[in-house]
Amino acid sequence: MTTTSTTTDDDERPAALSEPVTDPFTTLPDLTPLRDAAQAGDWQATQAFFTTLDSTENPVENPVENSVEKMSFAAGQLAGLDGVETYLEQAAADHPADPLPRTLLAERYIRIGWAIRSRARAERVSRDQFAQFHDWLGRAERLLIDVCAEQPGNAAAWTARLLTARGLELGHAEARRRYDRLSAHHPHHFRAQSQLLQQVCPKWSGSWEAAHSFAQECVAAAPAGSHAGALVAEAHIEHWADLDGVEQRTYLRSVSVRNELRSAARESVLHPDYAPGWNWIAADSAFALAFSIGGHAEDAAAHFVSLEDRVNEYQWQYLPGWQAAFVKYRKSALATL
Repeated sequence: MTTTSTTTDDDERPAALSEPVTDPFTTLPDLTPLRDAAQAGDWQATQAFFTTLDSTENPVENPVENSVEKMSFAAGQLAGLDGVETYLEQAAADHPADPLPRTLLAERYIRIGWAIRSRARAERVSRDQFAQFHDWLGRAERLLIDVCAEQPGNAAAWTARLLTARGLELGHAEARRRYDRLSAHHPHHFRAQSQLLQQVCPKWSGSWEAAHSFAQECVAAAPAGSHAGALVAEAHIEHWADLDGVEQRTYLRSVSVRNELRSAARESVLHPDYAPGWNWIAADSAFALAFSIGGHAEDAAAHFVSLEDRVNEYQWQYLPGWQAAFVKYRKSALATL
């Protein structure tokens, strides 16, 4: 259970912190109605949740995290709930003209497929795992092709198609085509940018030059105070994770990498215009991890202050016993305040 955090009178250091909490439905209470609707298998309540998101914000007025960002984010979180495919399949059958249930169902199929494949390198994934993985992604792709034809500006659907493009090994040109179709409508869509960043890393036949260049490209184009700066941290974490031995131990400690991270943080989560939305935990988690591994505890401190006991575990899972590592690094960082 999460312990309520407070601050001391003398500084900004959080007190009474608990073990790291990763469940987005706990760390982001605004998602609670979506979880409750999913657990009840209630399509009308699910639809109402997304309809409310779609009508409450103007993307032009809030470039940091608008309704489009939130809808895509929520679709990804719903996909992580076991068993939701049952009621989403029924909703898709009952409402064949509505793109929403098909989009959400496709997200769920993708999540099922990736869980079967696992995060292991390709050489460690069995033939049967690949067969099942491709089958689930194929189901998702067939749904998403129609949705994107009907709604060319559907950010959640195009973002999901970046995942299917990668998993089905459709190539960099096709992935970039999909990203460009999305960015023509939503040029700074963080979740899509994060997915394309994965595509251009060496583990998916890309290069580090391409990965770092894309991250910097996104930061340069985005409005100040957006989440795009976190892509710089994500790229450096991926690069670090791909190294071995001395190279890995020294990579994030380098002055040039540290300075890139500092600049990216200043342009995003530490910028005066930053308005945290649902992607903020992922952004601060990436910076906290990159600075911590690099031994830059003072730089990590501001991100741990924001996070308290919340964390996005995706990158942190690169560390063995990552929960204990999170607590250790947090303690070291907060001690610098």
